[in-house]
Amino acid sequence: MNKVIAAQSILFKELPAHHLEAVLAIAVEKPLEKGALVFAEGDPGEGFYIVVEGQIKIYKLSLEGKEHIFDIFGPGEPFGEVPVFSGDVFPATAEAVKKSRVLFFPRKRFIDLISADPTLALNMLAVLSKRLRHFTTQVENLSLKEVPGRLAGYLILLSEEQQNQSEVSLHISKGHLASFLGTIPETLSRILKKMSEKDLIRVNGKKIRLLDFEGLKILAESGRIGEDNGI
Repeated sequence: MNKVIAAQSILFKELPAHHLEAVLAIAVEKPLEKGALVFAEGDPGEGFYIVVEGQIKIYKLSLEGKEHIFDIFGPGEPFGEVPVFSGDVFPATAEAVKKSRVLFFPRKRFIDLISADPTLALNMLAVLSKRLRHFTTQVENLSLKEVPGRLAGYLILLSEEQQNQSEVSLHISKGHLASFLGTIPETLSRILKKMSEKDLIRVNGKKIRLLDFEGLKILAESGRIGEDNGI
């Protein structure tokens, strides 16, 4: 089952069977309890990981000890792959959100495989390009937009990833979402309520219906709907 999930990852799904077997042969399974660290910021980047089960959050702590989440990864998603190329340390901390299992791919052995298989290198570039787009959007949101605009942008990004402009599913808790958006849970709840009152969305647990997709785009771009009906 572990290898099936890894094989379906964006990194490996285009690989020929014999190359896939070679890649999976170097993987080491690591079980994790909730709250366990996969790696800490500053640790040597000795390899990367793919989530098999559970969720892994990537975050940094401010000088005041405030946690800011960069992303949360679920089954089939790779993380910690940048140091594979740079040979540098991990720039953030990875922690299990719940009881999880990951596959670890040692850097040196993986680099040897990449050297022998250009397809694998292209897949890695595709993942890194997606990460860059994601982080660019996040930096823009956090630096230029107020929280309503950040939330609207996040919902639009989810709709693209899930290929559904009518409804999206949250795969993380609202507390983690608040940290990801650079706010607190109370503020997030208030904004979700106001967006529902404006008929932009309907919230049902972790399901969010996108009632006015164009309105969400306007909110994501401007941060406000307008002076007379803004959030």
